[in-house]
Amino acid sequence: MNSLSKWMWVKLVASGRDLLPIVVVVAGFQLFVLQQPVPDFLGVVTGIILVLFGLTLFMQGLESGLFPIGESMATAFARKGSVFWLMLFSFALGFSTTVAEPALIAVAKEAADIAAQAGLLNSGSEARESYASGLRYTVAISVGLAITIGVLRILKGWPIQYLIIGGYIIVVLMTLIAPKEIVGIAFDSGGVTTSTVTVPLVTALGVGLATTIRGRNPMIDGFGLIAFASLLPMIFVMGYGIFIFGIGVG
Repeated sequence: MNSLSKWMWVKLVASGRDLLPIVVVVAGFQLFVLQQPVPDFLGVVTGIILVLFGLTLFMQGLESGLFPIGESMATAFARKGSVFWLMLFSFALGFSTTVAEPALIAVAKEAADIAAQAGLLNSGSEARESYASGLRYTVAISVGLAITIGVLRILKGWPIQYLIIGGYIIVVLMTLIAPKEIVGIAFDSGGVTTSTVTVPLVTALGVGLATTIRGRNPMIDGFGLIAFASLLPMIFVMGYGIFIFGIGVG
C-alpha cells in the first residue's frame, strides 16, 4: 500500500468512525423498533458510501484550505494595522457565507409559505418571495454585523460573557413584543447560520487574530465568534417580524 492509499484509508476510517453512530441509530430504530426492512437498501448503502467519501474530502479541505487561508488573512490584516479593512472584511465574510446558505434559503421559503397559509401574507408568489428574501438578507446582515462585533471584541479585549448575556437579555425582551409567528423562526435562524463554510472560516479568523495580536490568548479570545453569529440573527429576525407584522400580532 503506497503512501497515498494509506493516507486515504486512514482518513476514511476516521470519517467512518464519526459516521457510525448515526448509521447505528437509524438502522437500529428501523429494524428493531419499527421492525421494517430498510426501503431501497441499495440506494441507502450507496448514499452512505457517498457521504463517507464526501465527509472525508470535506474535512481534508477544511484542514488544508479553509483553516489556513482564514488564519493567514487574519494575520495579514492584523499586521496591516487597518481596523477599517478588517471590519469590512469581517462583515463581508459573515454576509457572503450566510446569504447563499442552502439551509437558510430552505427555512426562509418554508416560513414564507406558512405565513401565506396563515393569512399573514398575500398568497401570491411575489409576496412570498419578497418575505423570504427579506428574511434571508436580514439574517445575512445580522451575521455580518455579528462577526464584526466579535472581531472588535478581540481587538479591544472585551470579556465575551457580558456581551453574550446582554444579547440574550435583548432576545428575551424582544420575545415579549415580537409577533409570536416570528419567534420560532428567529430562534431557528440562529442555528442555520452556523454553516459548514461559515464555522471554519470564522473560527480560523478569530484564532488567527488572537494569535497575532499581542496580549491576546487564542484559547480565551480566539473563540466565540460563532456565538455572536447565532445570537444576533434572533434579534434581527424578531425585529424584522415587528417591522412586517407589527408588535404582538396574532
